[in-house]
This record gives sequence, C-alpha cells and structure tokens, in this order.
Amino acid sequence: MAAMLQPQIILLREGTDTSQGKSQLISNINACMAVVDTVRSTLGPRGMDKLIHDDKGNTTISNDGATIMKLLDIVHPAAQILVDIAKSQDSEVGDGTTTVVLLAGEFLREAKPFIEDGVHSQNLIRSFRTAAYLAIAKIRELATSIEGKSLEEKKLLLEKCAATTLSSKLIGGEKDFFSKMVVEAVTILGQDDRLNMIGIKKVSGGNMRDSFLVKGVAFKKTFSYAGFEQQPKKFQNPKILLLNVELELKAEKENAEVRLSDPAQYQSIVDAEWNIIYDKLDKCIVSGATIILSRLAIGDLATQYFADRDVFCAGRVTEEDLQRVVSATGGVVQTSVNNIIPEVLGSCEVFEERQVGNERFNIFSGCPSGETATIVLRGGADQFIEEAERSLHDAIMIVRRALKNSVVVAGGGAIDMELSRYLRQHARTIAGKSQLFINSYAKALEVIPRQLCDNAGFDSTDVLNRLRQKHALSSREGALFGVDINTGGIVDTFANFIWEPAVVKINAINAATEAACQILSVDETIRNPKSESAQGEGAANAMAGRGRGGGFRGRGRGMHRR
Repeated sequence: MAAMLQPQIILLREGTDTSQGKSQLISNINACMAVVDTVRSTLGPRGMDKLIHDDKGNTTISNDGATIMKLLDIVHPAAQILVDIAKSQDSEVGDGTTTVVLLAGEFLREAKPFIEDGVHSQNLIRSFRTAAYLAIAKIRELATSIEGKSLEEKKLLLEKCAATTLSSKLIGGEKDFFSKMVVEAVTILGQDDRLNMIGIKKVSGGNMRDSFLVKGVAFKKTFSYAGFEQQPKKFQNPKILLLNVELELKAEKENAEVRLSDPAQYQSIVDAEWNIIYDKLDKCIVSGATIILSRLAIGDLATQYFADRDVFCAGRVTEEDLQRVVSATGGVVQTSVNNIIPEVLGSCEVFEERQVGNERFNIFSGCPSGETATIVLRGGADQFIEEAERSLHDAIMIVRRALKNSVVVAGGGAIDMELSRYLRQHARTIAGKSQLFINSYAKALEVIPRQLCDNAGFDSTDVLNRLRQKHALSSREGALFGVDINTGGIVDTFANFIWEPAVVKINAINAATEAACQILSVDETIRNPKSESAQGEGAANAMAGRGRGGGFRGRGRGMHRR
C-alpha cells in the first residue's frame, strides 16, 4: 500500500516526447529506407533525374545524390545522417554519393529483421565493422595501379575514369568529349590541386560541343562605362596590374562638413579631389601596365583616361577570378598605386576579349605558370547547364583523386559482386551468429548491380544469378565481371574500361557502414520542445530588451511622439 502511494518522479519537462526501445530503432530504420527509396532510381548510366522545386520558385534537375539530398530538406534526425554522409562523400571524393546512401540504406534493411527477432544491435554493429574492414582490405588487394606509365598513357586511363563518372550524368551522351576536357584541365594544374584553380563559366545557347577549355583564365566582361568600347581588346605579351583599389571620384558622406572663410577656396577643394584621382591614374600608367584589373570599381573618368592611352581596364572583378589571374600570370594584388615595381606585374602571351553566345569574355592565355584552366560550358536551358556543371565537378574530383591515388577497380557492380562473394565465403569460416550478420552484409553489397539493372529496365534476378555464377568460378576469371548496361547481360568491365578509383569504393563502404552502425546504436530519441511558459518568458524578455535599447537610440521608425 505504501509503495502505491509513493509520488511519481518527474525528470523531464512536461510535454517532452520520448521514444525508446526496439520500436524506436525500427522507426529510424524505416525513415532512412524512405530516404534511400527517393534516390534509388538515380543510380547508374540509366538512372532517372529528379526535378526539385523549392519554396522560392527555383527548379533544379539533377541525378547527383549529394545535390538531391541537400535539396530534400530532410528534418528526421536519423535520416539526416544519410544527408551528412552524402555531403562527406561529395567533398572527399566527388563521386559515389548515391552509392553511399544506397549502401547505408541496404545495410539497415538487412539489419531490420534481426532487430525485430530480438538480436542486440551491438552484435550487428560488431559484425558489420568486421565485414567493412575485410571488404576494404579486399578492395586494396584487387585494385590495379596506373603508376609508372607515361603521361600520355596515364591521360588515356584517366579519361576512362572520367567517362565512367560522366556516363551516369545528364551529359553522358558526350562523355568522350568532356572526359578529354576534364583530364586536360586537371593535368594543367600540375601539383597544385586547388579545385578553385579550375573555373567553370556557364553561357546559355549553342550546344554542348560548343563548350571549350581555356588554358589560362576566362571571365565574363564586368560592368563598364562608356569609354570602355574605345579601349583595345587584344594584346600580345601585355603587362597586367592587379589592384584592390577604387579608381573613381568618391561622393562625400552625408554628414561631411567643410567650412570656408573665402568662397574662392571652394575650387581648391574640388581641384584637390580631381588631383588625387589623376595622381592614382598617372601612377598606373607609369607602371607600364597595359591591362589593369581591380576588385573594386573603376569609374567612368578612369575608364576614359585609360582608353585615351590604349590601356584595357576592368573593375569589380570577382575575388575568385582575380585569384586565378594571380596564379596564372604571376602578378601580385596591390592595395595601393604607390611604388609599383615591375616584379608585381603579371604577364601572359595573349589577352583578348571574345564573344561567346550573348556574353563577352576576357581571356588570358599562354600564362607563364600555366597552373589554372577555365571550362566555358554551353547548352540550352539554364537547368541543363547547372546540371552539366555539377557533372563536371564530379568528374574533376575523380580525376584529381585518381592522379593522387593511382589505383582503380572494375566498375559496373563487378567489385561489389566480388566483395559479396568473398564475404559469404569468409562467413562460412565463422561459428556463431556473426556468420548470419556478415552474410547479410554481403547480400547488401549486391544492391549496386541489382539497382543498375532495375534502373536500366533489365531483369535483375537473371543478371545477378549469372554474375554470382561467374564470380564463383574457382579459376577467378570472372572476378572482373559486372553488369553490361547496353545489352542487359554481363561483361568484363575492366577490359571494357569501366573503371572507378579504389578510393571511391573504400570511402563509400567506410561511410555507409559507419552511418548504419550509428543509427543502429541509437535506442532512444528525446524531443524536448520549449513549453508555452518558457516561450512566453522569452518573448517578454525580448520585448523588454527592445524597449531598453530604444531608450538609447532615440525614437524608432513608426513610434509615436510623446
């Protein structure tokens, strides 16, 4: 009786929502599987695109996993982990974003029946981590190095990697054209692996094959004044002055006040302003520069002044473009026009202004350092060009990774089937429940070839059975066989140059396994919304703060006079 009368202990604020136990874990798995089903159909060369329309009216068409996951605006806390791994895959490797989400979802799908049957999630986590470790070791064993080859041979091999990446994109029909362009752009960078040294400029109109690569810097003509048209538009071996200085007459501030004792002194103040700007312009000309670029504005007076002296100028050049000009030409950005020495001026072989579609481009080519490139993209609709830019970004990342880590594996689901076979075989050597868990991990890896078939409209059951038979041969001759997207059969993907860098697969398996393990380790979700009283107090404090602040600032807009 005394036990029944004991008061209830309340730890959490009233209105706190808590969910725990097996049901909560299964709910998290279901949420993740729902997200995976959204991007599932975008995998591979025959993957479909998603059209995403946001609340601001912007329309995005994409089949890039990371882009879709970012735009979906997922609010479920467990499913948010999948968004994070897609972003990390995109920033670390550049490609395989759909793959990593798909694998994580499939690991959870395979774990779900075990959780429902009462298996402790820590047992699954332990087995999944062991399986991931074995799979990554096997990838490193199966990978083929492209080191030690000549530059031309290496370029051909890198083009195959880029073409494999581009084959699943919207511009897959022109993958041969763009893969050459991407490899050329990345090899121009040399040892400098900064991604912002490759600029991608978009120009509407024309077709994809009108796109071109500039071995140097190209940027759109900036805002200019009338005198600009009188300036020369082509130079051979020019000297380039880069500034972070405003070259225009400055308007006085509203609160500026000048007191004069003699009206005649007014003219001296006006003359002083003009003398200051003319002094700056004279120093620019004396430096010997024939091209002047500034991150800040170059006004109409300066534009006409330079035009009269056959000097080209452009103001309001973006920071990114200016930094690429610095890297390409060897110039140094100046914050003052005083004491400009020849060493700070940049140079290039040819500068010209060229019409591209409806835009005019300033193009610097034949640069001395040569460690920057610009791809000018052409195409019809704006959404198409945007997706083409995302596709080229993925291909550039892949080629950079392949240059740094010169090992590749067979694509088209071949490596996934081989890992699945290896793990199934390994599982037979383990006694206990771990055998079942590693077996389910091996089965989950088959989702990649299965989804490639489904997205291409082929019978995935038939293709997977043929792949299993081929990979099970004791002679190991079928280890490189994957899905043939063109015929619906199977093919030696390595011999057909369907390659991907080993780092893509290693990163995808690592990230997907960690995400699955993290979700499996969560057994309780606590949602702690603010109570009404707390919200009321917060609002009152905010109002009081405004009132106090208002006392110091005088009357605000729209406030009554007292």
